[in-house]
Amino acid sequence: MTMATETENTGPESKEIKDVKEMKEALKDETPPDNKQEEKDAAKKEENKKEETADAAAATPSSAPTKAISVHKTNYEKDVVYLYQFSRIPLLPSISPYCLKVETWLRLNGIKYENVDHKMKFRSKKGALPFVELNGEEIADSTIILRELSQKFGKDLDAVLTCEQRSVSHAMISMIENHLVWVVMCWRTKNLDQVFKGYKVNLQHVLGTRIPNGILNFFFKLTVGRKGAKKVKAQGMGVHTPEEVSQFGCADLKVLSDMLADKPFFFGDEPTTLDVVAFAHLAQILYIDKDTPYSLRDYMQENCPNLVGHCSRMKERCFPDWDEICSTLDMNTHLPKPEKQEEKEGKEDAKESKESKEEKEGDKEKADKEEKELEKDKEVDENKEKEKEGK
Repeated sequence: MTMATETENTGPESKEIKDVKEMKEALKDETPPDNKQEEKDAAKKEENKKEETADAAAATPSSAPTKAISVHKTNYEKDVVYLYQFSRIPLLPSISPYCLKVETWLRLNGIKYENVDHKMKFRSKKGALPFVELNGEEIADSTIILRELSQKFGKDLDAVLTCEQRSVSHAMISMIENHLVWVVMCWRTKNLDQVFKGYKVNLQHVLGTRIPNGILNFFFKLTVGRKGAKKVKAQGMGVHTPEEVSQFGCADLKVLSDMLADKPFFFGDEPTTLDVVAFAHLAQILYIDKDTPYSLRDYMQENCPNLVGHCSRMKERCFPDWDEICSTLDMNTHLPKPEKQEEKEGKEDAKESKESKEEKEGDKEKADKEEKELEKDKEVDENKEKEKEGK
């Protein structure tokens, strides 16, 4: 899903502007000659004054230039990653594999981040989603984002891999992001109605508008759908029949399945970058409504059960709030809610109050006990005195 808007501010001048201009011209023509000369002299003096001010400013040493902030989130928190991506959908966190890739990587590495729900109003300087902002700087393109954040936070999922394993990982990621992704894109551009139904996409929610979905769907097909179809055709995948495209995708799935074998993750017991990329793309195939016909999903479920298991493991590890995301469509279920925080603070206050009360009751009980002991000792002393007096 890609969407862009362009606005133009050019056009004929309004009647009011024309009237003002005509009025100025009329006044200029009606000005007496003497007044015109005075106006010329005043204008010349003003111009000379401006030149003197400019020369003085040039002679004054300027202070060190400050770096302009060119991000959307100007009140950012230090070292917090602000992720700009598509809105949530009811079946998986994002309909974009690249957005899901970045968010999965952030969660897997335990990096503090916040999704920005911009209703597709913002794009990166490269014109695409996702992009992130960190400490007043923008980073675009999912691969570059992972590389830059990895260096910034000292997180390398591939640190344990050998040189040969890194090469294999690079080749597999290239296959996924330069071939399998186009297989999926080809199916999506030719079956937009099934995409909307299969992923339960609500364009009103995605775009933040009240325009009826029927109208939005129509214009989406007319603009974005056609643009996507042209890209797929230009890439080369779009010239093939649906059956041929499906065969290409099944072959890619078979390669990934053979490589994974019976391991939890592609290179052993812990996930690497390849696991993040594979999950982000395989989720687009697997987590589509079962009533929607989709040959790649059926092939994966029937012939690649280990890939299905891989998606489940990544889902459980990185998205324990998956169900909450899909049911509420909340962009930031991973962040503590204000009401929950207040409830937690209330419980802590109640606990402290209870402890304080128990402590006070304990102190009172102790004081009463000490007082009784003192009275008992006093009584014993009095009895002894009486015994002495009797003797």
